[in-house]
Amino acid sequence: MDDIRVVNHLKAMVINGVHWAQSGHPGGAMSSMDFAYILYREYLRFDPKDSTWFGRDRFILSAGHESMLLYSLLYAIGWLKKEDLKGFRSLGSKTPGHPENHVTKGVECTTGPLGQGAAMSVGMAIASEHLSSALRSKLFSSKTYALLGDGCMQEEVTMGAASLAGHLGLENLVWYYDQNEQQISGSIHRCNSCDFKKLFESFSWNVIEINGHNHDEIRRALNFTREASGKPTLIIGHTVMAKGAATQEGSHQTHGAPLSSEERLESFKNWGISSEEDIPWPKSAEEHFKSFFPKKTKEAKEWKTLLDEKLLKDSEFHADYEKYFLSNVETLLPEPIQFPKEKNIATRNAFGDLLEKWAFFLPQLVGGSADLEPSNMTEVFAKKVGDFTKTERGGRNFAFGVREFTMSCVSNGISLYGGLIPFDATFLTFSDYSRAALRLGAIQKAHVIHEFTHDSFYVGEDGPTHQPIEHLMSLRSIPGLYILRPADARETEVLFRKALSMKAPSCLCLSRQKLPILDVPAAQLEETKKGAWVVFGGEESAHFILFATGAEVHLAIQVARELEKIKNKKGKIKVVSLSCWEFFCEQSLQYQNKILEASCEKRISIEAGVTLGWERFVGMNGLMIGLNHFGASGSAEDLAKAFGFTKEAILEKIEKHFPS
Repeated sequence: MDDIRVVNHLKAMVINGVHWAQSGHPGGAMSSMDFAYILYREYLRFDPKDSTWFGRDRFILSAGHESMLLYSLLYAIGWLKKEDLKGFRSLGSKTPGHPENHVTKGVECTTGPLGQGAAMSVGMAIASEHLSSALRSKLFSSKTYALLGDGCMQEEVTMGAASLAGHLGLENLVWYYDQNEQQISGSIHRCNSCDFKKLFESFSWNVIEINGHNHDEIRRALNFTREASGKPTLIIGHTVMAKGAATQEGSHQTHGAPLSSEERLESFKNWGISSEEDIPWPKSAEEHFKSFFPKKTKEAKEWKTLLDEKLLKDSEFHADYEKYFLSNVETLLPEPIQFPKEKNIATRNAFGDLLEKWAFFLPQLVGGSADLEPSNMTEVFAKKVGDFTKTERGGRNFAFGVREFTMSCVSNGISLYGGLIPFDATFLTFSDYSRAALRLGAIQKAHVIHEFTHDSFYVGEDGPTHQPIEHLMSLRSIPGLYILRPADARETEVLFRKALSMKAPSCLCLSRQKLPILDVPAAQLEETKKGAWVVFGGEESAHFILFATGAEVHLAIQVARELEKIKNKKGKIKVVSLSCWEFFCEQSLQYQNKILEASCEKRISIEAGVTLGWERFVGMNGLMIGLNHFGASGSAEDLAKAFGFTKEAILEKIEKHFPS
């Protein structure tokens, strides 16, 4: 069995998988197969017996619609079975329509939204470089490969990631661009005339153009990437869509539809493959594909032995390794900061103070801002830990530049690589730029902390473009994403600690304006971890309950104190800080009932954003005080008056809604 025949057998698996499902994308998988086969068989470092071996190279299928390409290779390795391929795209199978890392062994990250896989590969390359430097060991040096299609190259996030990778000189990063020049609507020349060679060279990449079906040229390109060059490498493979199909080679119609039965049978006949076989994978093809496995297994075993020896002999390395890979983050953190009660502190400043203090205790904490370090309060952290640069891989701050979407994708990649906890930072209103990455991060449970400052109209003079209105609710609508909006510096610390210790993405939404410190005992403050807690009020059944988040908690307390006087209901007016809806909804029904008090009919929510969604807590007859229109340019004080966020205005609304 030779390489060409093995490739044809793998293509036959692709065709059959799409045929069984009667949906899928065979054309691109067929044009990419020559490169993917050579990479997996001869160059990609992995342990055939252990898909989670940390020393492995990473392969990301950014063109996630070509999933059958990856599944056929994983079957060839032995990580998928016959029934998995036959279950392609069916409910509950290990071969979903697009690769999902929590479903399929050997899938590094979930892809499908084009370009995000490429951007996540940059994060993985960064993580490898940083860990190698921080742990002073080549054991953590690995390569990251990504396979991109024409659609990936048209996505703006790909260009942002490429620009950053070139600037950082990530020589351990290799992108293969399968340029078959066809996409679902037809030829790419209808919408693109870019010279990618010149473009990527301007990004400081090595660029190699090859015939993507010529195995010798593929090997020469991959051999080049093994040499130190100080740059990432783009291999442009000029290919033919649906290469090998009997009559539909080059047709864009093969992009997203099964081959016809006649086309399938004729293609198999041309390749000398029986159409009667469910999985056309003879023993000779398997043996040829696995001929490099002894070398791969040996390399993995040697790596694990070297790691064990280093852990045994080098106590400093052992201690550092434990912090990165074995420790409970909570046990590494110091005692809580004693924020001065007499001083008002913006929650963004509290976050910055915590970053600075925790930098020493958590070496695995890395991150950066989208060119807003002085505003996101990450500047001190950056100065303390240094930038990750082309010449200094030990730096823990990333100067992402104005690349919000790229930043969050890269952060997802860093998290998925393992060993590091990344954060990224920008203004809450710009979370829209990152939204697609936040969603994909939530699907993957990527442990990233997204810091979003300037969390309301109190931004002030920058006006409606910079004042988030719908953003909190928009982010809350993403399943698996935790939205944290603390009311003061102390709540910020409690929520930040929890965000560090859980294995899921979170958004810390923080104030620009300074806020008072809540005067509550530490034990009571710990209730913040439950997402909602009574910050003001007695133990009696409530006459009024005011729900609020962030800065509005303090306004709610002012209103509650005045209501006590007006209504003569001492101890029966309660304020609940609902700092994280997601945490609260995970609590026991008993705790939820304790906070919500179903018997209380007079419920008010106060939040400086859209009111949509607050019905779940205040009920259809409750009063929702918010902002259902865009902001305006003016001082924070003037805007608060204009928008009705004053004690007097809220008391008036309460009296009107709940007349005595």
